[in-house]
Amino acid sequence: MESGKHIFQISGIKNHDKKRSLIKGIYKLGGKYIGGSVYKHTSTHLIIPQVLSSEKFLAACAAGKWVVTPDYVLDSVKNGSWLAEGPYEVAIFTSSSAAFYPVRQWREKVSKGRITGAFQGWRVLLMVQEPTRRAMFKRLLKAGRAEVYNCPPPTYTSITHVMAKPVTEKSNSHDAPCYPVSHIVQHLFGSNSMDMNFNITDDQLVKKKTLFHDDNFSHLEADVKSFVTKKEERPRLCFLEFLGYHDPDRPHSQAIVADLSNVSSMIECGLFNEALDSIRSDAFPGLLPPATHLISLLEYALQGDATAIFLRNFHEVMVNLLLINPPWWGPSSVKKYYAQVLQCPQCKTGLWPFLETAIRYCLSSSVTCHPLPGPSLPTLVQFHSDMVAFCLKLFQGELYSISSGDFALLQPTRGPSTPTPGSLLYGTFWTVWERSTLLSRAVKQLTQLIVQAATMDFAEQEEKQKVYLADTLLHLLSVLVEFWCQQHFRLNQCLVEKGLKDLSEHFAVISQDLSPAVLVELVGCVRSSRLRLVMADSIFRNLCCRNDFTVGDEPLSLKKMVRSYLPALGTLAQSPSDARHETGPTSHSCTSPGTSRMQNLLENETSSEKENTPRGLNRVNAAGETLLHRACKRNQVETVLQILALPGTDVNVKDHAGWTPLHEACNHGSTECVEALLHHRPAPVLNGQVGGVSPLRDALLNGHMDIAKILLEHAGSVLLQTDGDGQASLDLVSTPGQREELLRSAQVGDSNRRNRATEVLNLPLLEAGSCLLGHLIVSYQLERGLPGLIQPSDKPHSLVYKLVRALETHSLQKVTTDWTDQRAVRLVEDVETLLELSQGKHQEQVSVVVKECKGESTVFLMKILESLRSCGEALVADL
Repeated sequence: MESGKHIFQISGIKNHDKKRSLIKGIYKLGGKYIGGSVYKHTSTHLIIPQVLSSEKFLAACAAGKWVVTPDYVLDSVKNGSWLAEGPYEVAIFTSSSAAFYPVRQWREKVSKGRITGAFQGWRVLLMVQEPTRRAMFKRLLKAGRAEVYNCPPPTYTSITHVMAKPVTEKSNSHDAPCYPVSHIVQHLFGSNSMDMNFNITDDQLVKKKTLFHDDNFSHLEADVKSFVTKKEERPRLCFLEFLGYHDPDRPHSQAIVADLSNVSSMIECGLFNEALDSIRSDAFPGLLPPATHLISLLEYALQGDATAIFLRNFHEVMVNLLLINPPWWGPSSVKKYYAQVLQCPQCKTGLWPFLETAIRYCLSSSVTCHPLPGPSLPTLVQFHSDMVAFCLKLFQGELYSISSGDFALLQPTRGPSTPTPGSLLYGTFWTVWERSTLLSRAVKQLTQLIVQAATMDFAEQEEKQKVYLADTLLHLLSVLVEFWCQQHFRLNQCLVEKGLKDLSEHFAVISQDLSPAVLVELVGCVRSSRLRLVMADSIFRNLCCRNDFTVGDEPLSLKKMVRSYLPALGTLAQSPSDARHETGPTSHSCTSPGTSRMQNLLENETSSEKENTPRGLNRVNAAGETLLHRACKRNQVETVLQILALPGTDVNVKDHAGWTPLHEACNHGSTECVEALLHHRPAPVLNGQVGGVSPLRDALLNGHMDIAKILLEHAGSVLLQTDGDGQASLDLVSTPGQREELLRSAQVGDSNRRNRATEVLNLPLLEAGSCLLGHLIVSYQLERGLPGLIQPSDKPHSLVYKLVRALETHSLQKVTTDWTDQRAVRLVEDVETLLELSQGKHQEQVSVVVKECKGESTVFLMKILESLRSCGEALVADL
């Protein structure tokens, strides 16, 4: 037998190690293994240790498949190739000590072509009340090639068997003999079933080893809820670099401000370099230079007269100061010290205005707290960039101070595990009144600056499509989001979920005019898996919405990604290309007043749109006809093209009677306008009717055969439907020759539609969607703890297997009945989706155009889906 014909299922082997060795041997010899608890007709072999009362065994008997012992695989591995199955076929010994092969008779009949299955010719009315058992019996009967019908049977079918459980008067009322479901076993094995000790009752036929009783599912919910809570509470960003920042032998609470009077004199005399050198030489743990000295040196640096060496040395002094006197382990006075230094020396309005000014100066923006030296000096741009990085390191350290529980063994003596009320992160990004919301005024401003930074980086590095300053700012956003979430999670989980949702949706809206390539780069730069998950989800949904594909607003889950997001990729692949996304952003929604580069782009676009806007665009006549209607009636194709080129044009706009521009073009024979409308994206509605009149019928009623053929060549035979009055479109054509022409055009249209179905019209958008969905799945695995990232020794691993065992014997609704924690329910749904993927379900959710795409991100997404399927198979195989 060819290796491609060795497709195995396994039943009755509970030893995990033995099962793994069998699966490994199957793959080693080029075979295939199908997991799951139900019989699969594509299998060719079933491995069982002995005769079993299982669905797989009975179905394999009925289908005439090979049923062999485990030794068949093990001996074949030793042989290096597949052996003959005969010596390994499952047998039993009857009371007369004669060997009996229960499967052989049916296998030989099927292999010789005498029958197709043990139940060939049966037309069964299946009357089993319990849904799970009914599904099992249906699979079993269909394995033996029976035709199975539910009650009531079709009127055109003659039933040969009624299979019932329980047998009632209703089941006996049909014109066919009624049998209990145990008749299936009697038919397969006859009198030998007694010698086999295989006298199976109805209940034994569907009995499985149940690890959970109904009253145990509440305990399972408690385990799942505990696991989900621990996953949510764990720190996302761990900074190993800060392990050396705390010396337990040096109490930071004794930090004092040094008396450096000589430095004050140097500053007054303009000896800034000498003053900075003196401060650097006197830097010791527990000793802080006067804040006024650093403020004076910072003011000198911001004036634009300092050398590059001075600016670099000042940054090094600040970093060293942070290293030896970290504020997160010190008292509130140390935090106040840094807050006093890190602000604009002139405005003195706090750390966030100082940080915002530094970012805006790097973006060449004139909107700062006070005028800075301009045009932007390269050395000063680098200095501001260094100060942004310094503030990021400061905030990282503060986040580290509240999330360093993972390093408790490395640090026997730690400072306080939570920040003091004088937290620099809180004071910078949230006022006292804003701390219950993640999306504060400062956080909103930071997100807008991220979009501006991405715009600038993309414009300057268009070929590479990389982000640089935006990368640093996204890292800063990750830090403050994790800080806020860790502060609020234990108190209010719903508040955290709402805060993340508000932030991600806000970012998706203000960044919607960025190209998909830049959006993907931004998502990839997010360090926090929690933030990356919600951002990728919001941006993906925003892309779908902008391309006429709407997904539900239910909570994110693996089922939602498989059933809703995967089909969306097909829509993205065939969405029209957007020129604005190819050249960069043009909208003002993500810019601030005073951003010169973006302002120029906006002014140029606005002026060019005004020049190309035809006169009378916004005028509607008494009939409700727009300029597009009137141009189509007069076949003014130049005007039509001008209107269609304008953003936001509704190609399906209706007049007071309900007629669209396409109706008018078809009615008046405006061939060129019809072609222009058909090439527009989004495409016009072709089968819309007004009083039963579609565009095709409008063309035929007025004798415009050329337009009718154009419509059919574009959309195919789907347009050849019955109109509102019950008359087919072809009935409007008088001669057979014209009917044949229209039918040939429809055939051409059908062929074109099939070709378009496998053609990627917008590869950049598909690649962006695939990359975002890949980020979603991987981040979701990290956040939810799904299999694939869990080691066998981990406790969550055993919990996942408990869920698999429960779902093997009960439905999802049965397992989660009366569960109150929806996060726990979603985790069970995720495991169920993994099991469905392992069984080959949901393959139809991926369109052909996506499967055949060779784009790097799309190919990688397909590998991720295959990995999920393998995870599901491994879970089933290890049961």
